[in-house]
Amino acid sequence: IIGKATGRPVYDLLGGRVQEGLRSYTYLYPDDGDAYDPLDGPNLYSDPDLAAEAAVRAVDQGFTAVKFDPAGPYTVFDGRQPSLERLDLSERYTRAVREAVGNRADLLFGTHGQFTPSGALRLARRLEAYDPLWFEEPVPADDLEGMARVAAGTTIPVATGERLTTVSEFAAVLRAGAASILQPDLGRSGGILQGKKIAAIAEVHQALLAPHCYCGPVVAAANIALAACTPNFLVLESIDRFDGFHADLLKTPIRWEDGMVIPSTEPGLGAVLDEDVARAHPYEGGELHLEAGGEPMPFDEGLA
Repeated sequence: IIGKATGRPVYDLLGGRVQEGLRSYTYLYPDDGDAYDPLDGPNLYSDPDLAAEAAVRAVDQGFTAVKFDPAGPYTVFDGRQPSLERLDLSERYTRAVREAVGNRADLLFGTHGQFTPSGALRLARRLEAYDPLWFEEPVPADDLEGMARVAAGTTIPVATGERLTTVSEFAAVLRAGAASILQPDLGRSGGILQGKKIAAIAEVHQALLAPHCYCGPVVAAANIALAACTPNFLVLESIDRFDGFHADLLKTPIRWEDGMVIPSTEPGLGAVLDEDVARAHPYEGGELHLEAGGEPMPFDEGLA
């Protein structure tokens, strides 16, 4: 609001733009349909060959980093030990993506706190040969001591933050040595000013910022404003190329070119929600994003 009132981009009000373009990454997506479809057969997250094809498509579009999460569902009973089947799939999956893209893209291995520290380290040892840029939330997000054990026991940088909500929580991560890449989601971590504080304390600890995004293009625009004025920015989460429905929701779509997001020079966030489009597409589902399963994971996941 202040940016619009003064006619200046938000990043100018937070110290000024230091990033001309923002490197972005995408999750792997199929050509069409759902990544987990079919649930009872080969899909993008259970078939290494399909994953490799999707990674090549993303890199050919211009992405220089791709993210994937073949480590399995998460439940209210986690952390747990990964099964041998899941360890094998995760290793084959990561190897297939690395062989497909070579050194054209970084690999971002996502988990959602599924494992115990020892289980996460067993998985990390399988992945180290393929040099992922990060191992995301390998243990439950509130287990900072356990996450620090993982960070100290693997060569893969540990990333965390999408479930953290305060500057103090991020400070505790850094003091514990639990992660070297922070992923605040501005939709739940207090907004842009709090994000600037998180970035500043990360810089003191030689940690990097990789803003998380699952709330759509308005939060994405806030992430972009923060990243543009952050010296220790690493990479930005994109929802594909911010095209399709996410472009329709904004009167001026987010500018994405050759793997980079170009910060808007318009006042404020540079993003204006098209409320007519939003009203025409009300959410009618009953599920929340990132709902944990209510039953313990069986030892035999039926992956063979």
